[in-house]
Amino acid sequence: MNSNNKVACPLDCYDACQAQMIDENIKGSKENLVTNGKLCINFANLLKVENLQTAFYENKEISLDESLNILVEKLKSTTPAKTLFYKGSGNIGVMQNSTKNFFTQYGSNLTRGSLCDGGGNVGIEEGRGVVINPPIQKLLDAEVVIVWGRNLSVTSSHMYNLIKDKTFVTIDPIKTQIAKESKIHMQINPKTDYELALLLTRFAYMQDLEDRDFIDEFGNGADWFFDISKNRPVVSYEATTGIPLAQVNEFFDLIENKSVAILVGLGVQKYFEGAQIMRCIDSFAAFMGYHKKDAGGVWYLSNSATGYENQFEVKGVNKKVSIPKVDFGSYDLVFIQGSNPVVSAPNTKRVIDGLKNSFVVYFGTTYNETCEYANLIIPSTPFLGKNDVRLSYGHEFKSISNIVKDKSQNSISEYDITNFLLEQFGFKKLKDEDEIISYYENHKPKLEDFETFNFIEEVSIEPLYKEKTNENFYLITAKNKNSLNSQFANDDFVYLNSKTDFKNDDVVTISSKYGNAQFIVKIDDDIKEDCAFFYSGNKKVNYLTPSEEDESSFSVMYQEVLVEIELS
Repeated sequence: MNSNNKVACPLDCYDACQAQMIDENIKGSKENLVTNGKLCINFANLLKVENLQTAFYENKEISLDESLNILVEKLKSTTPAKTLFYKGSGNIGVMQNSTKNFFTQYGSNLTRGSLCDGGGNVGIEEGRGVVINPPIQKLLDAEVVIVWGRNLSVTSSHMYNLIKDKTFVTIDPIKTQIAKESKIHMQINPKTDYELALLLTRFAYMQDLEDRDFIDEFGNGADWFFDISKNRPVVSYEATTGIPLAQVNEFFDLIENKSVAILVGLGVQKYFEGAQIMRCIDSFAAFMGYHKKDAGGVWYLSNSATGYENQFEVKGVNKKVSIPKVDFGSYDLVFIQGSNPVVSAPNTKRVIDGLKNSFVVYFGTTYNETCEYANLIIPSTPFLGKNDVRLSYGHEFKSISNIVKDKSQNSISEYDITNFLLEQFGFKKLKDEDEIISYYENHKPKLEDFETFNFIEEVSIEPLYKEKTNENFYLITAKNKNSLNSQFANDDFVYLNSKTDFKNDDVVTISSKYGNAQFIVKIDDDIKEDCAFFYSGNKKVNYLTPSEEDESSFSVMYQEVLVEIELS
């Protein structure tokens, strides 16, 4: 056991907190600016999670050695082209990426795209060239923070604590806690964020608030972007976005001559044209010059691996399948690591049908819904029992995780199982673990700021409101403050506004063109009247979502859905 007591939170979260083990208790580290000596409820819940204690084969307990031997036997008896490596984000750390090294060399099919952020990443990359957040100090120095489609107090509670005394503007269909605390809440209609960005651009120009110096020095295509914003009457945006023009004027009165930061969430880009939507928002920010101000900027999901050399990368010619379109049943063997596709992947019925027709290996720390369809379950070592480095996609700080607890003899780390498989198949083993850890711990990447900002010059987005009837509801989801990941307990309710025809505890059938499921209604007037709201991790909501990819990033478009609701 390592005498160092540092521990990094492995949850899929912006904050990437650093903690310390002190007298068998974990406490937040004050060395990390974001953690700031505090632990959130999600980290606390993680410590209460019951981890897998034994391996299983066909629902029977077996030893770890037996499970590894069965895995090798199955891989050797299967054609590599008929296998799939499917990795999720149930737990995050650089060492957990090691397994891809083996499956690349073995010749498995790999995945591309994302369940959450791919469209937005493409949009930012097309504008700025690289997906990197500004230094967090710029956020701390901002006077006004625009929270655009992001429930900051839930998804980034530590970052929120650093800026909770700022002046907030919230843009969100849901009246979140931050929305309630904001000077202005623009309760926008779903999938109209790009229209609002264009409207704000138009108003900025009308009031001479654009940053001409930034545009002249760094902007490319700004005039084209502005032309897009004036292609339709200003008043027409009011009906489509749901935002009164008077509120837009109030917005500019609030931000004028202020340093402004924009925090953009994932919901804005969970559509077919997600990259375009994000790029419109980013282009508005550039029009205002926020990207180059001493204070302010735009934060999304930074690529935290930028500037690091991948210590596990190996060349391969593997076929890649987009994550939304994965058909598990088309493979003889599926290796699932740290993921729960039965809950988190779109089109649940299709996922389950596929898993039933493949040999499924689950490798993870906890038992979940996907395990019910697994033929072989191999416990991975929980984060307290292995060394790792946690990079953050929310800020520039990283957290170190040392072994502070003896690991179960019936579990194996990602690094160790990779080396075991590499040896079994005659491949070169990985670098020494300490060498890899040391590289990520000590390397300080030099991140170059962009020199040119490319404004979006063409917008081709099909609005959902054109398809919507009075009987339809927009499907939207968000994180629950008490259950960041699906490994925690989640509710399976649908939340509706009291102005609908439904009441508390009604049992309803919700249908889309992709499937249907039953839900119990909970009335919540924080939800827009024409929206059906679900917390992420709801075990039935993905019966309603499409196994289709967006237009640019091979990613899921969960909210490109209209649903109908009727009493069961």
